[in-house]
Amino acid sequence: MIRAAALLTLLASPAAATPTPIAEILCAPTKQMQQKLEQQFRSARTASGMRSPDQMMEVWTDARGDWAMVVRYASGTSCIVAMGEHWEETENPT
Repeated sequence: MIRAAALLTLLASPAAATPTPIAEILCAPTKQMQQKLEQQFRSARTASGMRSPDQMMEVWTDARGDWAMVVRYASGTSCIVAMGEHWEETENPT
């Protein structure tokens, strides 16, 4: 699984230290979040969709099947709201 403890350590910043209603949410400036996911965790954005005019949902996966769900806000902040392992693509039902 994308190592949550490592992300907590790497993304710890004044912005990320802001209390959130769900303790597992990890936030950082979008550029910083993308760089960590791409460079350190070798993940790529594999899916995205608009949640609202100011929020995009993104799924980031790596070659091992680890995944992270990220909310990207128009304000320039992104937050990991869920993560796990064994991601698999499925075909669209017809």
